[in-house]
Amino acid sequence: MKEIFERVSIRRYNDQPVEDEKVEMILKAAMAAPSAMNRQPWEFVVVRNRDILNELGETTPYSTPVLNSRLTIAVLANTEGYNSNIYLHDMGAVCENILLETTHLGLGAVWMAVAPSEERMKKVRNILNIPDYVIPFAMISIGYPADNPEPKKKFKPEKIHYEKY
Repeated sequence: MKEIFERVSIRRYNDQPVEDEKVEMILKAAMAAPSAMNRQPWEFVVVRNRDILNELGETTPYSTPVLNSRLTIAVLANTEGYNSNIYLHDMGAVCENILLETTHLGLGAVWMAVAPSEERMKKVRNILNIPDYVIPFAMISIGYPADNPEPKKKFKPEKIHYEKY
C-alpha cells in the first residue's frame, strides 16, 4: 500500500473545498478500523463552519492547521458502558485510517492530539457541545495541500529486535 510510504503531515491547505464524496470515503475508511471486541466506540464531528474552525484552531498550541483548513474532523470516543481504556487502541487505528485515505484521495491531513489533556478535551467538548461520556480524542485537519513535502525515511533497522531486547 503505497499510501503508507507516501503519507506526510500537511499543515497548510489551499482554498479548494473538500468534496462531500471524499468526506464520506474518509469516514468509511475510519469506520473500517479494527475495534476491540467490535465495540466501535468512534463518533465524528465534521466541521466546515469557518467560525467553529477558528475556535478549534485556538484550542492547542499545535492546532493552528485547523485555522487554514476547509474541513476538520473531530474524532471522538463514545465511552458509555466502557470500563477500561481499551478504546484508545481503536481510536489510534481510526486516525491512521483517516490519514491513509486522505493520502489515497489526493488530500493532505494532520493528526492533532486532544486526549489525554483535560484542558484540550474541555475546550473541544465546549466548542462542539460534546457530552461528558464522549471523549474528544483528536482533530484531523484535511484539505488540498498548499505544499508537497517529501515523505521522511523512517525505517531504522536498529529499532528491530528478535526474540529478546
